[in-house]
Amino acid sequence: MPRLVMKFGGTSVATVDRIRNVARHVAREVRAGYEVAVVVSAMSGKTNELVAWCKDASALYAQSEYDAVVASGEQVTSGLLAIVLNEMGLKARSWQGWQIPIETSDQHGSARIQNIDGARLDAGFQRGEVAVIAGFQGIHAETGRLTTLGRGGSDTSAVAIAAAIGAERCDIYTDVDGVYTTDPRVVPKARRLERVAFEEMLEMASLGAKVLQVRSVELAMVHRVPTTVRSSFDDPDDARPGTLICDEDDIVEQQIITGIAFSKDEAQITLRRVKDKPGIAAAIFGPLADANINVDMIIQVVSGDGAATDMTFTVPAADYERARAILEAQSGTVECERIEGATDVVKVSAIGIGMRSHAGVAAKAFRALAEKGINIRAITTSEIKFSVLIDAAYTELAVRTLHSLYGLDKA
Repeated sequence: MPRLVMKFGGTSVATVDRIRNVARHVAREVRAGYEVAVVVSAMSGKTNELVAWCKDASALYAQSEYDAVVASGEQVTSGLLAIVLNEMGLKARSWQGWQIPIETSDQHGSARIQNIDGARLDAGFQRGEVAVIAGFQGIHAETGRLTTLGRGGSDTSAVAIAAAIGAERCDIYTDVDGVYTTDPRVVPKARRLERVAFEEMLEMASLGAKVLQVRSVELAMVHRVPTTVRSSFDDPDDARPGTLICDEDDIVEQQIITGIAFSKDEAQITLRRVKDKPGIAAAIFGPLADANINVDMIIQVVSGDGAATDMTFTVPAADYERARAILEAQSGTVECERIEGATDVVKVSAIGIGMRSHAGVAAKAFRALAEKGINIRAITTSEIKFSVLIDAAYTELAVRTLHSLYGLDKA
């Protein structure tokens, strides 16, 4: 029988009534002939509550014990869903990450999956059981300690399990009915996409689209697991197909630009008149890397006399103050006239695999933004996307302009 992994997020399992609705979605797929594994998140708000308890217990809690506490949210959900499925007449049992086992690294709070042994799940399928799996968690084999995968880790759990058991696809159920050309709250004409290539979804997820966790998309692309984003709030007996994330070759007609993403979690730092000499870039960015601060856009402008340079780059807004403090502490090594910064900036990105075969796509956008009076602070590009850093006040105007420019308003 074909296998299917279904993943349900926190809002989908927020109450017992919603868990009953999830069970109806699962029953539909069982009736369709699938062997089903269900991956669940903690009930909405529960993880935040558990984190708060840890902080209340101690400001300097052990990360391993933090994992033991916060992973309990998914354990509750998996047990409740198994109870409801059994009540409906479907054989089901709950699984914790360590029972399968899902083996991970020992980076508590942000562990990475290293191996999944699907033998126990195989045995359960042979018994006709639906496997209800607590997402977000695993076990470090050497220490035997429970681990968690970081926020959004249930998406990663689901895709990894789908790859391990050879599932036909992985369906991610959330509170939206698919992936849109941009945020519908910003552009009312935004459209749901039927299909998105793995590479495009990876860029969208990393550039501000919150539909899927970046690591889950990476896993899906590496293991070629077709992944569908669907809404758990659809009628289980009349559910819409959602958006399929798949290989580029599985998309018949591909637009030049597939979607517009934006991220408000950006801050800009500029070092004015840095002494231009070999090793200066390493002296600036090395300490930031050591502090696990991710640097994105980088622009270097050398002065006419070649003696100094202006260095501009972006970091996550949450790391802005820490990054400035690190740079100021390097004043003896990094000689510069002054350090400037801005947190009222936004990164707007256009993504599409069609850019590979079309010239002038980004230039068209730069002209359109200029005509709207939008100044571009920084630019970065890759084979299938370009991003511009602009003042936050122009976010909606820029997104709407680019959405229309590339014909994404049209049905």
